[in-house]
Amino acid sequence: MKIDDNFYMKLAIDEAWKYQLLTYPNPAVGCVIVKDGKLLAIEAHKEAGMPHAEINALKAAYLKVNPNSVVKTKSSSSDIHEFFLKNHNDFFNDCDIYVTLEPCNHIGKTPSCANLLKELKPKRVIISVKDPNKTAAGGLETLKNANIDVSVGILEEEGLNLLLPFISWQNKSCIFFKMAQTLNGSIDGKISGNRALAYVHTLRDKIDLLVIGGNSVRVDKPTLDARYIAGRAPDVFIYSKNKIFDNNIPLFRIPNRNVIISDDLFKLLDYKFVMIEGVYTLLDKLKERIDFLILIVNSKIKNGQNALNDIDINFEILHENYIGEDKIMFLKRK
Repeated sequence: MKIDDNFYMKLAIDEAWKYQLLTYPNPAVGCVIVKDGKLLAIEAHKEAGMPHAEINALKAAYLKVNPNSVVKTKSSSSDIHEFFLKNHNDFFNDCDIYVTLEPCNHIGKTPSCANLLKELKPKRVIISVKDPNKTAAGGLETLKNANIDVSVGILEEEGLNLLLPFISWQNKSCIFFKMAQTLNGSIDGKISGNRALAYVHTLRDKIDLLVIGGNSVRVDKPTLDARYIAGRAPDVFIYSKNKIFDNNIPLFRIPNRNVIISDDLFKLLDYKFVMIEGVYTLLDKLKERIDFLILIVNSKIKNGQNALNDIDINFEILHENYIGEDKIMFLKRK
């Protein structure tokens, strides 16, 4: 395996995918720092309002060499920024910093990463994709004006794939489909392991609307909350022509939840970040509406209703990783 810019950028991209969608409304971003040929940090942005990937990586890299530094006690972006502005001691001058997205140039909930890097003066900053958000863009020029060696376009296609959800919700409603099955395609009962279930509940906590088919509501009688992480229960859109349901089904009993029962899919456009939970029948009906698909495949084989069917959709795998005993694949239509 060749250890080059592509290798380190792939590490950054893979790390960012671990937090895909969990950073909403921010993009998933990864960062790697290499000093004198030694890998010091692989980090990512993990949640909106929390430190960006570059800040997490700067902190981790510094602590790798200075494990007793007071920066260990700093958790907010502002505090970490302030620490490095006063105490960097040119530590990063011989570092290569790989980041999947152009460092932000604006001050929002967190300070500007580009402005901090300008002061730290790393040897090189290697970027996969320029920021498509005009508000945050401009970091590239800030770094170049500080006479920092900047490269752009490393693993650009993979970097753009990572940005797909962000670009979707920047431009319109972002609608994605989540489905779970076993190795042999069974979709009955509890399928995913606890870690994957917690991941799905974290997604529910982030989204604006959860869509489910009417038949699934009647048969499964779900709650559709985020109890595994003590999170927020989203509003629910039940896709059904028949508007008669048993009000004792748990999803109807969640306080302050808005439940819409309709077969008018244009109502989905009133929401910015939408997750559809279902199986292939619902996927076939809504395939023209979705931006991408999350398929969770558990490692077990079990009896039950099989997901095999007659629908014909070609997908491209954007990324795949593991959460516990489950494989999670992100796919988009070809």
